[in-house]
Parts: sequence; C-alpha cells; structure tokens
Amino acid sequence: MTKMTFGPAFTEEGILFRLWAPLHESVSLKIEGADPRLMQAVGDGWHHSTVADAGVGTRYRFVLPDGLEIPDPASRFQPQDVHGPSEVVDLSFYRWKMNDWTGRPWEEMVIYEMHIGCFTPEGTFKAAIARLDHLQALGVTALQIMPLSEFPGRYSWGYDGVLPYAPDSSYGRPEDFMALVDAAHQRGISVFLDVVYNHFGPDGNYIPSYAPLFTDHHKTPWGNGINYDGDGSEMIREFIIENAIYWITEFRLDGFRFDAVHAIKDDSAEHLLHALARRVRAAAGDRHVHLIVENEENDSDLLQRGENGEVKLFTAQWNDDVHHVLHITATGETFGYYADYTGDAGKLGRALAEGFVFQGEHMPYRGASRGKPSGYLPSTAFISFIQNHDQIGNRALGDRVLASSPADVGKAVAAIYLLAPEIPMLFMGEEWGAREPFPFFCDFDEDLNEKVRKGRREELSRLPGFDADDLLDPTAPSTFAAAKLDWSKLASSEVLRFYRALLDLRHRRIVPLLNGAGAGNAVYRSAGSALAVDWTLAQNRRLHLHANLGAEAAPLVSQQNDGETIFRLGGSDGGNLSPWTVIWSIGEA
Repeated sequence: MTKMTFGPAFTEEGILFRLWAPLHESVSLKIEGADPRLMQAVGDGWHHSTVADAGVGTRYRFVLPDGLEIPDPASRFQPQDVHGPSEVVDLSFYRWKMNDWTGRPWEEMVIYEMHIGCFTPEGTFKAAIARLDHLQALGVTALQIMPLSEFPGRYSWGYDGVLPYAPDSSYGRPEDFMALVDAAHQRGISVFLDVVYNHFGPDGNYIPSYAPLFTDHHKTPWGNGINYDGDGSEMIREFIIENAIYWITEFRLDGFRFDAVHAIKDDSAEHLLHALARRVRAAAGDRHVHLIVENEENDSDLLQRGENGEVKLFTAQWNDDVHHVLHITATGETFGYYADYTGDAGKLGRALAEGFVFQGEHMPYRGASRGKPSGYLPSTAFISFIQNHDQIGNRALGDRVLASSPADVGKAVAAIYLLAPEIPMLFMGEEWGAREPFPFFCDFDEDLNEKVRKGRREELSRLPGFDADDLLDPTAPSTFAAAKLDWSKLASSEVLRFYRALLDLRHRRIVPLLNGAGAGNAVYRSAGSALAVDWTLAQNRRLHLHANLGAEAAPLVSQQNDGETIFRLGGSDGGNLSPWTVIWSIGEA
C-alpha cells in the first residue's frame, strides 16, 4: 500500500492517512471513537496525519473546514455505504493459492460477462465461487465482472460508483473478491473488471468539495467532463491511473473493460487512455494483461498493432455491429438503430471479416458518419456477442428477446459467433437459455430515484425495445430481484449442451489457429440471406463459413472446396442451403 499515492499507508510509525484537498488550507482526520485532529498541510494540496495506534479495522473520515465529513476518496472498504466511514484494510494478509498465475493468451479467451449481485441468489463474491466449476466445464476462460466500485444504495448496475478503490460492500469484503479471483485462476479462468473512468455517480461523490475533479471545458452525457487536462489535472489523472494499477497488482486481475471511452475527453499531450494503457502494462510486467474498450465511435486507432502483431494500446473492442446484425436476423426487429443494419447478409459478412460495419460511412440513426477503417486489424481485435448488459437492459422490460427465438434460429446465431475467429462473449445465463430479464436498476434517495425514472423515459425513448409506457421502475427492489439468475433451470437445458459442444470445438479446432493469424486476412460474399466468409489463419489453414440466416432456402454463394467440415447445423441440397443453416470447415489456405 505504501507504493500508492492515495489512501492509507502502513509505516513504521503507524497508519499514514492522506488526502489531496487543494481547495482547502486545513483538513481534519476523524477516527471513530476519537475527537477530530488537524492534519498537517505538506504542500501541493496534500494533508497528512500519522496515527500510531491506528491499524487494520480502524474506521475514519476526513472533516472539511465547513464541518462536512467525507470518506476517503481512495477508501479500500466502505462497510456502511458511500456516506459512511472508510475502513483500513491490509490486503497483504490474503494468502494467494495461485502464486504462479501469469494469465492466458488473448486468443484463448471465451468471456463471460456477469453481475455479482444477480449471478447468484446471494449476490456475493463468495457465492460466485461456488459456480466457477460450471463455467470451467462450459469452456469459459475469462470472467468480465460489471463495475464493483462502491455505489450508493442496495443495488446498482455499478456505473454509478463513486469510490473506485473500494469493492461494493454489498458483495462482500475486498478479501472475498481476492478469493474469487484466486479461485478463478485455479480453474484457468482470467478475471477482467469493468471500470468507469468517464464519470462519477450522482450520489456520494464528495471530491468536488475539495479538489478540481470536473471541468466545464469538456461535456459528457453526465455533465461536465472529468478534469484530465486542466489546472490540477495531474493529480486527477494519477488518481485514476493508480486505481487501475491497484486492481492489477493488489487483486491480480487480468485486465479491464473500459466503459464508454469515447466520453473520456482529454486534450493533453498524452491522452489519459494512452497513459493508462502504457502504465498498466508496465505494472503487470510479464503477465498476460488484456485491455478492452467500449467505444461508440468505433475508433480503430485505439486497436493498433505493431509490426509483429503485438498490441500497442488496447487489445480489443466490444463490437456492437456484430450484435446488431445477428439480433435483427434472430428477432426481425428493425426499429431504432437496428434499421441501419438491415438488408442482406453482407453487413454480417463485413462485421465478421473486417470488424465494423460502419467504417466512416454515414449512419442515418446518428445523422453523421461513424467509425474508421478496421479491415486491416486481426479478427481477435473484436469481441462478438448476442447478449450483453446494455443490449438487454436498455429495453423497457429488460427482456432477453433472443431467448424467445425459435430453437433453430438461436442455435444458428450462436454457432456463428461462438466459432468465428473474433473473441466471443456470453452474458450470464445465456448458456442455458435463461429468460430472467436484466433491466436497469439502481437505489438512490427518492429525489434522485424520480429523476432516474424521468430521465430514462426521456433519454432512452429512441432505443430499440424501449416503450415509456411499459418501463419498469428501475428503483424498485422487485426490478433488481427479477434479474437474479434461476439456477434451477440449468440441469434440464438443451441449450447448455449445445453451448458446451460449440465451445469445446472452438478450443480444439479454432483457437490453435488464431495465434499468428495476421491481419486483413478475411473476405466475404453474400446474396440475400446467404453468406460465405473465409479467414486465412495460422498454420496455412483457411477457416470457412457457409450460412443461410433466413427462413427460406438460399443458393450457395461460394462453390469452392472448403476442406474438412467441423460443424454443421441444418443442411444443403445441391446448390441450396436449407433455412438456418451454418456450416464451418477448415482447409488449406
């Protein structure tokens, strides 16, 4: 802990409490059970106080000159939520079982997005450990955990966090999270954390009362941008970068998913995202650490590779384009932004072969161009999915519409994205066809709750599947409870057997061909609902997809010799593909 700039530090003289509060000349430290003591102003806005008789378990607050009591912005644990005292913890007490874990190569990733509070009935780190054997047997090699930073109230998606160093106390103690990471590593499963560096939540963020956290120089969907490039920004940047390093080093995480990086505004000589990627990789040393972005702008520059194919900044991006085309195929929904992805199978072909559907072209829904060229990147620079928290949760009822699709349709879209060279990501419960919804939920005070209700009606009314008249109350306990997975449905699931077989095939036949596959190595052809895609992969092998994602038979669009068939769903009759047919084969390049 002494290596970190922020938060309490263990010293020979006792616990050193530190607060960067440049907006105040004096700050006091208040330890529970004792009177406040004036901290020493040590320059550059810092206030220090060393307490000899403080130790693990000590609870404390800082007191500003106007009497406002605040938690430590770098609190490691908040046992009484965001407005309560911070607690001193010593993470060195945890005894790791997997001390030789160095992570897994990126091409081996099969990602599983999960929300700790809804993954199990208990909604805790400890309860999640008991389900890891299921994920290992399924073929999952990485957890992607939705944001954990301490948030206000009893439940939240996590994107309203305000104390980024503290895992939310409703899920357990920090040591419990360490145990979950350790248990995952024991099963060969990497752990990524979804982190939010583009805004802070609206309740419990005290930093603006003592430091220049925000700037009106930049605007975001949440208001003023975080001050990454103005006066006082050096310490704000350090606070965020050290937070990422903290998770990587202290909790031994294997990487991150960075939320909405397009909303991180920074005019510095080195953009925060570049500095963050550089320093996180340096802190990780020789370990495999993977950095994933969510980027509405589809900015392929963040995914650049070096001459030998090595990652320069970020490993991969969530590819919404693949989702949108597969969603339309499975559901027939064409409203909202889905309208821009309708047409023949060529849009899916482009997404599978080149990454983005929109690579600088005008997108009607946005009323502007979107994206940059992406075909020169390797397929593994993109993460494909047919469910995630956004695409489910930003529907009025949070319904998993794909789970209601006919069985042959669901199998066809799963067989495409789980066997394609892109990195696949499942959303929790998808593997057994879970129908529990995943609506947006949060728990603020009544004033903020009403603003959330109103805001979602107004701001999200353009989204597909969103009807203000049917909107669930995001603040109701019943909305959160409805999102919890029902594990009793697992044993009888035919879908689960199908997913296991697909992922077993992926690990045996596809993954060995991804390392060293190069970039810009795919071509596609399409006609109506029929599609053919070829990828030139490693070992001089060619992966080929034939598909008909339609309810009527369709002619083949490629007649060449495809080599060994490794998977077949549906069938072909002469030169025609039956409805909902997917055929994968491997041959010589």
